[in-house]
Amino acid sequence: MLFLIELIESVRSFVATGGNVLYFVAFALLLMWIMMVERYWFLASVYPKMRDEIVANWEARTDTTSWYAHRIRDTWISETAELLERNMITIKTLVAMCPLIGLLGTVTGMISVFETMAQQGTGNPRLMASGISMATIPTMAGMVAALSGVFFSTRLDAKVKLAKAKLVDSLPHH
Repeated sequence: MLFLIELIESVRSFVATGGNVLYFVAFALLLMWIMMVERYWFLASVYPKMRDEIVANWEARTDTTSWYAHRIRDTWISETAELLERNMITIKTLVAMCPLIGLLGTVTGMISVFETMAQQGTGNPRLMASGISMATIPTMAGMVAALSGVFFSTRLDAKVKLAKAKLVDSLPHH
């Protein structure tokens, strides 16, 4: 219990140092990871059953050579590809947005520095330090959030492309 209280206090102190923009970075990061975990779960548990059912339906067909059979095959591949690619654009967008949200924190932190300079003068560096940390910490947090998403979203995208290619290969057209 003490660990949890210390963790909450650490997070509260970090947010107070970095400014409220860190909440937006955290929200984007949380949403991005929820979507990526869902996609990994879909690829690992739901998609294999779906793929096996499609392959079984294709192999059960007596006609796999006609124009109509090829359109049915293309439809199944297209519908499955759509399910595989669901939320991938949103994930990539969130990855790209994280550094931009961090830059928003830079702007708000610099505004705080300029307000301090206007009110107190330029001679007190301690007063400007809080604004400078509000300018740098959100940028760092946005970059770290984006870096965590770039690697896993790229791997996820490669897995989706591979799954689509394997599905196409497992539905031979004669």
